[in-house]
Amino acid sequence: MSMPLWAAQPPVSVTAPAKVNLFLHITGRREDGYHELESLFVFTEKGDRITVAAAPEFTFHLEGPFAGALEALGGAGDDNLVVKAAMLLAARVGLDPQVSVRLEKNLPVAAGIGGGSSDAAAALLALNRLWKLKLPMTELEVIALQLGADVPACLHQSPLMVRGIGEELTPVSLPWQAGILLVNPLESLPTPAVFKAYHAAGTVFDAPLEDAETLCANIGGLSAGSRNALEGAARVICPPVADVLDELTRQRGVTMARMSGSGATCFALFESLEDAQFAARKISEGRRDWWVMADHVGAGRA
Repeated sequence: MSMPLWAAQPPVSVTAPAKVNLFLHITGRREDGYHELESLFVFTEKGDRITVAAAPEFTFHLEGPFAGALEALGGAGDDNLVVKAAMLLAARVGLDPQVSVRLEKNLPVAAGIGGGSSDAAAALLALNRLWKLKLPMTELEVIALQLGADVPACLHQSPLMVRGIGEELTPVSLPWQAGILLVNPLESLPTPAVFKAYHAAGTVFDAPLEDAETLCANIGGLSAGSRNALEGAARVICPPVADVLDELTRQRGVTMARMSGSGATCFALFESLEDAQFAARKISEGRRDWWVMADHVGAGRA
């Protein structure tokens, strides 16, 4: 098999950051069963890592501390969103996917921080560069939406207000930055189970926000004027979520603590990265069975 013209291109690596829902409001439910939502997405600097390189044929390699967990869920083969993203993009532009794709899985799986979606988005970004396609973000978003509701947002890797089922994206320029600490008890918390518990508790949809810009202007207003609508349900079916949140709220310098997405990852915001790192060390010393990561968010990525 002859190699393509772009085969001389050096490998391309793209970080797939954690996606954090600073709030998650559920505003309704469509007839097709999908939930309408309003959410503020921010992204960490650290995360998984996608590396793509020219190869005689398509291969997919999985490595990293959470590779085994992903394999156990059946995510090491053709069902992985990274593989689907590569095949979908190749078909869209009429290319034979002669490429090696490597996923370094550093984030816990099924954790409410968009790991699979962010991986797929990073794969699209990396392949767009490797194959010199120069597809605009709008076209990548169309492809991404076929992979999942959160994938288009994860292409941007910068603060976004997300509405609808995830397809309505509005960039947000946050006037603040903060240290963030992510903690996951490494307990299984399937999203369908969380939504089932949410409805079982008596569904009360959130009213659409009238002034999202003002709400997001500072962390104090954000904390007081928003919530994660799924947090209560997650606490019931996965009690360690409550343990993590209790631990986070006790840390020095914390300004806000909440669950991200459908869990089980929870986060706390701090005035500085140094405060978040101090809390990370303290929690890690006492709970070595938890996953802990300190980073910073806000204001957008350079």
